[in-house]
Amino acid sequence: MKKLFSVTILAATVALAGCQMTQTERSVAGGVVGAAGGLAVGNLLGANSNWTILTTVAGAAAGTLLAQNTATGQCAYARGDGTFYEAPCR
Repeated sequence: MKKLFSVTILAATVALAGCQMTQTERSVAGGVVGAAGGLAVGNLLGANSNWTILTTVAGAAAGTLLAQNTATGQCAYARGDGTFYEAPCR
């Protein structure tokens, strides 16, 4: 069952990646895929319900941020002194 769930998540991610979406749709899709990925990680590691909720929320946040970043084409780079700057992604 766990393998089927993981394969389903992967297939959904690949299917969504090929779509032309608006910024809002991309953010929502990134959040949903991130949440699903976080849930899968929590379940695969055998985490209790509190940790599973935490990994799901963290995955949703990371997925949303990643989706927004790919929409703008801008990445944040560390300067080494604790500050960051934005520039086009490499």
